[in-house]
Amino acid sequence: MTNPFYCLHTHGFVRAAVATPHVRVADPAFNLARTIELAREADTHGASLVLFPELGLSSYAIDDLLHQDALLDAVEAALAELIEASCGIHPLIVVGAPLRHRGRLYNCGVAILRGRVLAVTPKVYLPNYREFYEQRHFASGAFVAGEEIEIAGQTTPFGSDTLLEATDFPGLVIHMEICEDVWVPIPPSARAALAGATVLLNLSASNAIVGKSDYRETLCAAHSARCLAAYLYSAAGQGESTTDLAWDGEALICEKGDVLAKAPRFSDEPQLTLADIDIGCLLAERMRQGTFGACADVEQGATRYRRIPIELAATCDRDLGFLREVGRFPFVPSNEARLAELCFEAFNIQSHGLEQRLRAAQIKKVVIGVSGGLDSTQALLVAATAMDALGLPRENVLGFTLPAFATSERTRANAWRLMRALGVTAQEIDVTATCRQMLVDIDHPAARGEAVYDATYENVQAGARTSLLFRLANRHGAIVVGTGDLSELALGWCTYGVGDQMSHYNVNASVPKTLIQHLIRWCARDARFGTETAAVLKDVLATEISPELVPGETTQRTEETVGPYALQDFNIYYATRYGFTPAKIAFLAWRAWRHAAAGSWPSSIAEKDKVSYELSTIKHWLGVFVKRFFEASQFKRSALPNGPKVSSGGSLSPRGDWRAPSDSSADAWLRSLDDIP
Repeated sequence: MTNPFYCLHTHGFVRAAVATPHVRVADPAFNLARTIELAREADTHGASLVLFPELGLSSYAIDDLLHQDALLDAVEAALAELIEASCGIHPLIVVGAPLRHRGRLYNCGVAILRGRVLAVTPKVYLPNYREFYEQRHFASGAFVAGEEIEIAGQTTPFGSDTLLEATDFPGLVIHMEICEDVWVPIPPSARAALAGATVLLNLSASNAIVGKSDYRETLCAAHSARCLAAYLYSAAGQGESTTDLAWDGEALICEKGDVLAKAPRFSDEPQLTLADIDIGCLLAERMRQGTFGACADVEQGATRYRRIPIELAATCDRDLGFLREVGRFPFVPSNEARLAELCFEAFNIQSHGLEQRLRAAQIKKVVIGVSGGLDSTQALLVAATAMDALGLPRENVLGFTLPAFATSERTRANAWRLMRALGVTAQEIDVTATCRQMLVDIDHPAARGEAVYDATYENVQAGARTSLLFRLANRHGAIVVGTGDLSELALGWCTYGVGDQMSHYNVNASVPKTLIQHLIRWCARDARFGTETAAVLKDVLATEISPELVPGETTQRTEETVGPYALQDFNIYYATRYGFTPAKIAFLAWRAWRHAAAGSWPSSIAEKDKVSYELSTIKHWLGVFVKRFFEASQFKRSALPNGPKVSSGGSLSPRGDWRAPSDSSADAWLRSLDDIP
């Protein structure tokens, strides 16, 4: 494939590598050869940068050998050879070396790009406790700024004040720090991130002791989250001196709190750990999180950075593959333990929101229209849970099934089974006659027996149901609990002022369809409301998603009109959470959905439901999303009832995460669709 669309660089991803080579104690020539081997391997994998461990050319645990001129001369010779060898290697190479400068010795990170030494960064915080006594050998780089150092005949910036900025990759700004620097309360990389660095590199040694690996991983992941950055960590491994310490060769690539990739520890083989970092995502997060910029303003002047331009030559027009798993369901993790935790949190956020609304309004009853579909089922489960928590009888949940022209026997029966199993007050009011009278009153063709099933015909039914529910709430001193979900609101799949768009309080308003399905599966799997309820929930999940508004032998299928909810929830997440272009969203969707057998699925997904989508299908439904979301439906979202925000994917409430004009054009987004082949 030679279209730029298929290349990860086109969409703001950069491939990074962390290398953990085997070393030989105090043998720069041997260590150089291993470094070049792994740098070339990183090149064959399409990496744009490769990070090596602390003092990798000399090896780390050599104590007073660091003060031997023969060793330091050999390190400088090895560095000169590496610079020459780098001319034939594409990625940026960052290695560790002890370097002399103005009569002092520094523990340094050296950045080399195709024959050019870009910058040298000295370690700032030198440990001098427990097993490390670096102050015996090295000077701190804390006050080294604005200086230059000569390496292999090249004069290059030297100091802790350097940032490498890619001129051909927007937003890619690289900072180097060394081992202990990240363990202090304010790491140098924290200020570098505030100055614009998006990829933070740590050349480390860090010995292995019981429990230390977990702490390092937590530290690096949390630091990447706080800095809204990627954090690469490379620790010394096989071959280091074990006179007093052991080494595990830990390698991590973290991004915004997530561990993208990690190497196996204590490996007998050299390791190259690769991942694709989303620079575009980091920039989007920083732009949206005003407190990050505010912190940068406060810290302005703490360090003045030299920005060194580099050209990575990262453009391409071919598919390099994608070393990053993209979840098919961004609102639903595939990890079983995390999914159970998320379901627990989401369900309790919904029920606690409703509890507080009832307390504040001093109301003890709720009214819900129960259709036998997914959304009303979830709302009913939440309402029952809220009543339990408030110490009120479940009979205070007033459930009404409201059949009309196209209500199926299956959904009607499930509505009744569910209400009875939960022990709520259940009643049926057939709205067919009411709807037929309105069609007569407005002289609709359907009133004369014509098969005209337009929006008016459908909305008459939605309006009749909503009118009944609100009057029933008045009658019983209750509030109407809404059932419409985030997916329907995003796609405008609701009728303004009635139906799923309107209620007194909507517990589902920020819960997408895919998450509602998993919440119901979670309740059914664990029989949280009893085995009888669980059986009904499983049948609700197996029922075709349909508004059931148009009569006929063929059931209305919602997803034939608005698209598969799995794809549309994917689009919703990346459009509203990060503001990605349609082309980037399509690229991610293609990576996530093109092979049903690849990647991980939530365990509750049946084999028959593990589907794949071609790029043409993804593009088509993304076009539907763009039109419906950006151009046709905002006026419905601008008048939403209250409801709790549930996930980090956001909500569409005008009082919270999403505020937009109701009369905008979708042209800019539609033009981005042209970039999708």
